[in-house]
Amino acid sequence: MNPNTAPAPTPKAGLTTEQFVWKYAHHPTYIPPTGPELNAKNWQSEAALRMFLNNLTDEVAESPADLVVYGGTGQAARTPEDARKIIEVLLELEEDESLLVQSGKPVGKVRTHPEAPRVLIANSNLVPHWATWEYFNDLRRRGLIMYGQMTAGSWIYIGSQGILQGTYETFAACGRKHFNGDLRHKLLVTGGLGGMGGAQPLAATIAGATFLGVDVNPDRIQKRLDTRYIDKMTYNYEEAKRWVLEAKERGEAISVGLVGDIGDVLERLLQDNITPDILTDQTSAHDPLNGYIPNGLSLKKAKELRMQDPDKYKALSLQSMARQINFMLALQRRGSITFDYGNNLREFAQQGGASDAFQIPGFVPEYIRPLFCEGKGPFRWAALSGDPEDIRVTDEALKELFPENRHMIHWLDEAEEKVTFQGLPCRICWLGMGEREKAGLLFNQLVRTGKVKAPIVIGRDHLDCGSVASPYRETEGMKDGSDAISDWPLLNLMANTAGGATWVSFHHGGGVGIGYSQHAGMVILADGTDRAERCLRRVLYNDPALGIFRHADAGYETAQENAAQFRLTL
Repeated sequence: MNPNTAPAPTPKAGLTTEQFVWKYAHHPTYIPPTGPELNAKNWQSEAALRMFLNNLTDEVAESPADLVVYGGTGQAARTPEDARKIIEVLLELEEDESLLVQSGKPVGKVRTHPEAPRVLIANSNLVPHWATWEYFNDLRRRGLIMYGQMTAGSWIYIGSQGILQGTYETFAACGRKHFNGDLRHKLLVTGGLGGMGGAQPLAATIAGATFLGVDVNPDRIQKRLDTRYIDKMTYNYEEAKRWVLEAKERGEAISVGLVGDIGDVLERLLQDNITPDILTDQTSAHDPLNGYIPNGLSLKKAKELRMQDPDKYKALSLQSMARQINFMLALQRRGSITFDYGNNLREFAQQGGASDAFQIPGFVPEYIRPLFCEGKGPFRWAALSGDPEDIRVTDEALKELFPENRHMIHWLDEAEEKVTFQGLPCRICWLGMGEREKAGLLFNQLVRTGKVKAPIVIGRDHLDCGSVASPYRETEGMKDGSDAISDWPLLNLMANTAGGATWVSFHHGGGVGIGYSQHAGMVILADGTDRAERCLRRVLYNDPALGIFRHADAGYETAQENAAQFRLTL
């Protein structure tokens, strides 16, 4: 390393463990530290510590008191006591140690080395024969397991922005495929405005559409209103209808959140002879017991029934999902471009009696798989300084690094103007093979030269090109029929561990529920050091390469061409 550009020694904050916990993690109030001072013994542990707390801060998490980050039950830690222990261990973790976390519970430290992951996480994993919601929920009631979702239990959730560009990419691809690339004068209707679904209104308006989103929980819509992800909110169907139809006529890209039951709203649209141009759904259908709210139940009544009679609750959820899907199918027959957005609604609707549920296609084979064949996916990063200016610096640096990537530059311009940060300032941008490595090395140089004020954490969603086996979502309808083979996410986990990611994770269930997916996550730190540069070169090569390996092996010609271009063929 050139001594003229070496990072300055990092000062210590000087807090005791008790003082740190009182200041930053006094349950249920969690706050990520910011700035250039270390609380832990090294930046790798500090990064994990800050992102863990960022997942649980009230700007980001759905319910910090329950340690729930998003997705109904997706937690960052199993219990408040486990959360505190994770924090205590991270504060004292050495560079030759790694913390082991089993479904949100810290269970031990192992001897490793400075370029190994500081944290190794496994969440919600069950032997396949026992991989059912019933068995999982029994274990959960006994305090033996938690649901990690995708980025809740892997400590790299960044609020609604985390899925924002992926949702935008989907809507934009839908526009290119069906509407000559122009979503003006097009109405997009969906259900679910929670942690992940909350990205839909802003993604739709950036893509140019008029948007109507429905959620039974007004707090979820209010949160999107407060963070500028949605433009208007109402409890009145007629008012919402008037707003969106007038906006559609004018070609105005506005978003409206309607408090109500999505099934009821779809029924009203059918009765009023209103056919959305695009129709999808992001309710928490992946969990019929703890996520989806059955038709006709208030939030209070749903909570009571869930506790009193979980079997009846689940049966009502399945019936309601079948009802909702049947309305979606009816609108599809009238001309709506209708697709499943990866929450396993079709499977549970089929269990509830909607035999034709899978006449609705999934969003990955319809719109996203070509990107996966290029090794592209949701590259995201967080400024540990806490200063939004550091994100602006990274945005501008990426535009200079990739001046030919007009799509990326348009996205960054829109994000800079329209995205409100939740928790630590973060950004997401879909990048592919070669691009991720260049971006990571660029960020490391920004830290090294002091152009940003503290290290940068780089991660991604588990929904990525080579990290998931999910036959009803990421791997639906694979060309060679290999939808359910989960060797690939395991290989992704091992490659990123061997490459030196700062922490890695392997989960079961994700956005589609227990029994339906397995997926791997990785996070890597850019702290301006030579060590970080070596790890970044390996991990940000390996991770997208797995996407190309996976799709080339399945027979996709574009992936095979990319494998040859990047010299990935054997």
